[in-house]
Amino acid sequence: MKKEKRGFLIIGMGLLLAFGLSGCGSRNASAAAEGMQYIEAMDYSAAMTSFDAAARNGEDARLIARGRGIASMGLTDYEKAVGYFLDCLALSNGMVEEMDYDVNYYLAAAYQKLENYTEAEKIYDAILALKPSETDAYYLRGNARLSQGNYQAARADFDKVIELAPNDFSRLIQVYEVLAAEGYDQLGREYLETALEQRSDKMAAYDKGRIYYYLGNYEQAQVLLEQAKDSGGADSYLYLGLAYEATGDYNYAITNVYTSYLNKGEGNAEIYNQLGLCYLKQEEYSSALEAFQNAMQMEDNSMMQVLRFNEIVAYEYLGEYTQAAVLLDNYLKTYPDDEQAKREYSFLSTR
Repeated sequence: MKKEKRGFLIIGMGLLLAFGLSGCGSRNASAAAEGMQYIEAMDYSAAMTSFDAAARNGEDARLIARGRGIASMGLTDYEKAVGYFLDCLALSNGMVEEMDYDVNYYLAAAYQKLENYTEAEKIYDAILALKPSETDAYYLRGNARLSQGNYQAARADFDKVIELAPNDFSRLIQVYEVLAAEGYDQLGREYLETALEQRSDKMAAYDKGRIYYYLGNYEQAQVLLEQAKDSGGADSYLYLGLAYEATGDYNYAITNVYTSYLNKGEGNAEIYNQLGLCYLKQEEYSSALEAFQNAMQMEDNSMMQVLRFNEIVAYEYLGEYTQAAVLLDNYLKTYPDDEQAKREYSFLSTR
């Protein structure tokens, strides 16, 4: 009976994005709520301790299972994450709630981390059988299918995403990026070019600028993103800087784009990070390190893993191998599945 109940609930799930942390606040008891706060702070071991305390306190078993699953993903223990998410689904009373939607997307994400793309695809199939207009499910299923080498089926999913949300240009760019990463750059470019031909009148200067950037027309991207930067916020500055970097004009990107934005007093982790990467290319390693460390001070920072790794790289370039090795050892305790970091650790061990 337990397996049947899990299967039923997997079929009934919907839209919430795979890494959202919202949707359950009113039911959180104290220790479970504390666990979720640790997750937001990316302290997954402390989160597990809080969920253990919540279990001893007799708090909501579904919230605890969900929280343990998310923490397990943070600890890169995806097998355990799958088990916890299935436990959470099995504990339902049969009435589909928002948390069930959320947990199924987490479950599919865990399967994809395990490279079990077939199981992930089954979850998206089930979602779409009941909710045939779920663009997130189509997009994620397209990813899973592409990872299995099923190009035609993936393309059908991406076509459906564009059909359902033709003016969601951020999602269009995501489709391009996943196709390009899997070696289908030309198909991705066709999506972008078609959008420019057919829906240019629906695009803001920011959207057009981004699309021209990905198409490699950097000069046109610069013109449009210069127009957009005052109204488009940090993202406009980020893409504008990238467009100048792509033409080799790192000095302009550093001084007139990234630093210009930061001088307005609006800190942004992505801008700081890109500034740091620019400094690395200019061999200004102390400035790069400062930029990465400034980024790490930003609140609600969702890119801490990237920043911690870039900080280590900066220390390496500065020749501070002992400090880099200490930081990398701590990094691997938090992100043990980072293969690039493992190779870096082997290098540092010989210094």
